[in-house]
Amino acid sequence: MSFLRRFTADDLFKFNNINLDPLTETYNISFYLGYLAQWPDYFVMAESCSGASMGYIMGKAEGDGELWHGHVTALTVAPEYRRMNLAKRLMDVLENVSEKVYNTYFVDLFVRASNSVAIGMYKGFGYTIYRTVLGYYSGPSDNENAYDMRKALPRDVKKKSIIPMKRPIKPEELEW
Repeated sequence: MSFLRRFTADDLFKFNNINLDPLTETYNISFYLGYLAQWPDYFVMAESCSGASMGYIMGKAEGDGELWHGHVTALTVAPEYRRMNLAKRLMDVLENVSEKVYNTYFVDLFVRASNSVAIGMYKGFGYTIYRTVLGYYSGPSDNENAYDMRKALPRDVKKKSIIPMKRPIKPEELEW
């Protein structure tokens, strides 16, 4: 059994079991606190009935005009709690906040092109690959492309936000 609640600053000291995954980005404390201060309704923790941290999602609203959207900055579930529908429940919260609170046109996220498990999961949630971002993930040992995946929300009646781009882009070409 699990429940969802708002992420708190104290959670930063209890979520190591979630972030110890090589595909999970770990940020500095000020990054998390900035999201917590600016977009608290987009920052949600899944917790077990015993108080164990199971997973979390953090996001934000950004853009202008028809590019106004919800963005998934991080979604991760601890390995021992995967395949329990937690990722879907967390994504549902972010999509609901994007639609009902911020009235956005779509939700987007970036995922490593090699992460076929996550890509399949997001496709199962109704996301499509909108475009490829060349070399989005870079570091000392990798330089990997990302997929920008999107899901249109009811405000985007004609679903223009999810019409795939034909050419890949570079990170510096991203609008948001």
